[in-house]
Amino acid sequence: MSAEPFYLPIGDELALFTAAYECRLPVLLKGPTGCGKTRFVEYMARRLRGTADNGGPDGNLITVACHEDLTGSDLVGRYLIKGDETVWVDGPLTQAVKTGAICYLDEIVEARKDTTVLIHPLTDHRRILPIDKKGEILEAHPDFLLVISYNPGYQSVLKDLKHSTRQRFVTIDFDYAPRDKEAQVIAHESGVAMETALELAKLGEKVRHLKASGLEEGVSTRLLIYAGLLMRQGVPPRRACEVAVSRSLTDDAESQRAIGELAQAIFG
Repeated sequence: MSAEPFYLPIGDELALFTAAYECRLPVLLKGPTGCGKTRFVEYMARRLRGTADNGGPDGNLITVACHEDLTGSDLVGRYLIKGDETVWVDGPLTQAVKTGAICYLDEIVEARKDTTVLIHPLTDHRRILPIDKKGEILEAHPDFLLVISYNPGYQSVLKDLKHSTRQRFVTIDFDYAPRDKEAQVIAHESGVAMETALELAKLGEKVRHLKASGLEEGVSTRLLIYAGLLMRQGVPPRRACEVAVSRSLTDDAESQRAIGELAQAIFG
């Protein structure tokens, strides 16, 4: 049995998700990359479901990382040739519907729009999954829950969540944690001293303010943890911040220089 994922609550997200789960209401997690959405789902799946043996990697959660080539067959399933026969293989969504797992579709807007339509019948009173290739309609297991996430910072005409999809979910907003709480996460995940974790959280806070100056995206907590892990291995702080933060965030020389100056001011 794997250890419970570490998650530090920021607001009332635990209570909201628990209430939605009890009602089997589909949940949309909305927030920037690397702010803890996936870790939150892992934590809640373990908290609410324990280690029930129903098909997920931990017995209770099936995660799909969405991408632009994700097809309906990737989610639902397909016929495959094995030896001399053709057999049907369930996709992850079908597995979750059958076994009562929580199905988490991460960054749903990355998937093709015709793919997202598949989830609509699962998000209302019907709770069904049509499998057209088999001519079947599956009723969702009573424990099944659908959770999706997306990053509104990537919104564009081509990559936005359709209103017909959004209005089928209760939405929990996520953002980066306040400096003191983000430092606790960094310290726990990377093993650096709290003083160093606070400095990294301060850097994260200041880099996110650079978004107004043209930086496309703020630094994720994940990258700050990476910088902390490098520091624990003896990499000098400014160099760790360069390879884990500035160069991972942007190729723009001016933005890299600005982040470097922030790191120098904080770490010396």
